[in-house]
Amino acid sequence: MRIIQVMGSDKRGGAENFFSRLSIALSHTDIAQEVVIRHGAPCRDDLLAGGVTPVELPFLFSGDPLSRFLLGRRIARFKPDLVMTWMSRATSILPVGPFLRVARLGGYYDLKYYRRCHHLVANTEEIIDYLVNKGWPRDRTSYLPNFVDEVAVAPVTRAGLATPADVPVILALGRLHSDKAFDVLLDAMALVPGAHLWLAGEGPLETDLKAQCARLGLDGRVHFLGWRTDSAALLAASDCLVCPSRVEPLGNVILEGWVQRRPVVAAASTGPSGLIESGRTGLLVPMEDAPALAGALNRVLSDRPFADGLVAAAHAHYRATFSREAVVAKYLEFFQRMVSRCAE
Repeated sequence: MRIIQVMGSDKRGGAENFFSRLSIALSHTDIAQEVVIRHGAPCRDDLLAGGVTPVELPFLFSGDPLSRFLLGRRIARFKPDLVMTWMSRATSILPVGPFLRVARLGGYYDLKYYRRCHHLVANTEEIIDYLVNKGWPRDRTSYLPNFVDEVAVAPVTRAGLATPADVPVILALGRLHSDKAFDVLLDAMALVPGAHLWLAGEGPLETDLKAQCARLGLDGRVHFLGWRTDSAALLAASDCLVCPSRVEPLGNVILEGWVQRRPVVAAASTGPSGLIESGRTGLLVPMEDAPALAGALNRVLSDRPFADGLVAAAHAHYRATFSREAVVAKYLEFFQRMVSRCAE
C-alpha cells in the first residue's frame, strides 16, 4: 500500500505533533509512505530525528496554485493509493486524481474545504457527530484516536522551578487563553491549601492571570513556567494533572497524564468527557465550578489509595485503546479498508 500524508501548517501544536508521531510510526510498518510538509515547519526536525525525510512545499496560502502544482507532481511520481491531508490548508491544494482523498480533522472545521474528499477522519466521536450534523454522510467518516509520546523521561528538579520538595504539585499545560479556564483553576487553588501549581504555557492572558494570583495571595504557590517542550518531565515531577478547560475538543494532555501515571482532574468539556470515566480513570467536575475543581484536587492529593486506583485504571485503558501500537493498528486497518473498498 502506498500513502502520502500532507501537513501545511507552520506551527507546533497538538495536530502537528501527532502528525509527526504517526508519520514516524508508519515508517516502521510495511506501508510505502511519503510525507509532505510546509517549508521550514517545526515538525521537520521531529520527522528527521525519527528517520523520516519529508518533502517541503511552500504552502503560501489556502489554495496556493504553486503548491497544488508541486504536490500534484509528487503524487504523479509516487502513485499513492491514498492521500491523507491534515487541516484545511493542505486539503485546499490537493488535486483530484486516481487515488483516495482522505482528510484528518482534530477540530470543528468549516467543511467547505473538504467537499472533494472521499472520507473524513476525526480524532473524537464528538467531531464525527459535528460532521454529520453539518450534512456529511456518517458512512464516510471514521473515528481514529491519537497517541502521545510514550518515551520514559527523568523528572525535572523541583528546586529548579523554585518549588519545595515536600509539597504537592499540580500541573496544568496549555495556552494562556480563556478557552483553557486557568482563571477558574486559580480560584480553585485558593481552596487547595499547601499545594503548588505549575502553569506551563504562554498566551494573551498571562498578565491578567498573574494579577489574579496577586489578588488571591497565590504568588508563592503558582509558578508561571512559560512555553515548555518537556511536558513529560514536568508530569514525572508532579503529583496531579489538571485540565480545567471550557473548550477542549480532544485533550491530548490527558493522554500524556495517563502515560506518565498521574491522576487526572478535568472539567467536563467535550474532550475530557469523551476520555475520562469519572471515578475510575480520572475525576470530572462541572465546568466553571472552582469549588468542585478544588474538591477533586484535594481528594486526589489527600487520598493516595484512591489516586493510585485512578492511575492504574487509566494506564490500562490507555494501553488498550490509545497506545502507539493500538492506534497504528487502527490506522493500518483503516487504510486497508479504504483501499479495498475502492478496488471493489
